[in-house]
Amino acid sequence: MINDNDVILTLEELEAFLRVIEMGTLGLENVAGVALARSNSDGRPFVAVLDDKQQLVLGRWVTEEVFENGKDMVRYGTKKIH
Repeated sequence: MINDNDVILTLEELEAFLRVIEMGTLGLENVAGVALARSNSDGRPFVAVLDDKQQLVLGRWVTEEVFENGKDMVRYGTKKIH
């Protein structure tokens, strides 16, 4: 469930995406966590929203820069970054 047109280009965009997930604004069910990962098919980086069974609920492609520099933001959430 990753739309190729939805690419997170900056850390600010990643933060905004994570805040939407943290607040529950998208109405996703059983969200248990968020992770940065790479596609098995081509190695492309993405941010994954996972359910309580570790299944992908929602994903967004990210740039290499966001993948490398956004790890703490994904790991700790946006509330602990500021």
